[in-house]
Amino acid sequence: MSLAIFDLDNTLLSTDSDHAWGEFLLEQGAVDPVAYREANDRFLADYEAGILDIQAFLEVALRPLTEHSPEQLAAWHQQFMASKIEPHILSKGEELVARHRTRGDTLLIVTATNRFITGPIAERLGIDELIAVEPEVVDGRYTGRASGVPSFREGKVERLEAWLADKDLTLDGSWFYSDSHNDLALLEQVDHPVAVDPDPSLREVAEARGWKIISLRD
Repeated sequence: MSLAIFDLDNTLLSTDSDHAWGEFLLEQGAVDPVAYREANDRFLADYEAGILDIQAFLEVALRPLTEHSPEQLAAWHQQFMASKIEPHILSKGEELVARHRTRGDTLLIVTATNRFITGPIAERLGIDELIAVEPEVVDGRYTGRASGVPSFREGKVERLEAWLADKDLTLDGSWFYSDSHNDLALLEQVDHPVAVDPDPSLREVAEARGWKIISLRD
């Protein structure tokens, strides 16, 4: 049995769920239509360019969770899953997950997108283990702050190491599937790094190092 680790956005999904949630909030009229759209698009561009300020991003991304009731957020998330996520779940991604499950591998998603967004997505994909940015909750309400180390870039490695220690597991024989050069730090830790529909920077590295490159797009 090995550990099969999956990035989520643009890997098992053909979209970025963080950006898609922002688009959904805009459609609901739940955020400022000008300032939030500009920030949502700018942060996505910064992520793709490898220059994202994760703390500045989280300050903006987590704020809407503080402005609405848990009941409203839950109702919106159901709509979000149906309209923004379900159409972007890749069937080849589900097949890949199923192959690892059949082998008896431990399945884990490691994502820089927060747990409010990604928890139900991981559940939909049948993956029980999830490392994500943890939005702080006090007295049943989100505070707008993140708890602990954000699972982003080197933070993914730090969070994974803590998770492994807690589970008494190792990375022996492990796999990691990702589309993004932002995940190089974690890709370098596993025995089987796989570039999935990689961005140009990751493709260049994968080709130079002889890593496997695959596509999950139909």
